[in-house]
Amino acid sequence: MSSPILAGPLGECCFKAVRHEGTPVGRTDMIAGIATYVSEPGSTETVQKTKVILYFADVYGPFHINNQLVQDYFASQGFVVVGIDYFLGDSFGFHTEQDFDRESWMEKSRQQALGLTPRWLNAIREKYGKSYRAIAHPGFLTEDHFRNIKKPLFISCAEYDITFPLENRRRAEDILVEVKASYCFQIFSGVEHGFALRGDPGIGDTRWAKEESARGIANWFQRFYAEDL
Repeated sequence: MSSPILAGPLGECCFKAVRHEGTPVGRTDMIAGIATYVSEPGSTETVQKTKVILYFADVYGPFHINNQLVQDYFASQGFVVVGIDYFLGDSFGFHTEQDFDRESWMEKSRQQALGLTPRWLNAIREKYGKSYRAIAHPGFLTEDHFRNIKKPLFISCAEYDITFPLENRRRAEDILVEVKASYCFQIFSGVEHGFALRGDPGIGDTRWAKEESARGIANWFQRFYAEDL
């Protein structure tokens, strides 16, 4: 019997974004033959190359301005950030045609990600080592994903989330308690699924939640990297 779904598939909100303003400072590297957005701390930062965040972007990909700015923020906190382009340059934001077949594009992209990500991860592990987990407005997660968690987990959640609704979020927390996982839920009122990347920063609640989510994730990684040193 399949494990019950707690965080469901993509909804309409996953395909809507308000463009954020800023100037990206990262670069494009090829890792395992796959284009990767790489953002590193500035020269004035104290950086240890083992402090790495693996960034798995939404449907807009790691080279979309919103994703670039979030990756750059994590880099400004002392991390090397690497974001794989499992869309191979064909992320959702490039499709404005009237007859765009979104379902076919999603299936193609999913299969690409399944095929490309393992070898990319192997290359990253060889270079950097350990991993922790942080998720913002999650999707495609079952009870078993939470039950089998082996690493510290941080989840940043929206009050209004058709993908990961309240009852499912509480079930996920119950499971994490049962298995004695190391975890943290961060929940923001007044925002919906996608707030951490695609929300409107002109709205006070959304801007604050977006910024606090990023700070919380950075602090989570800082904590566990510090304990490993």
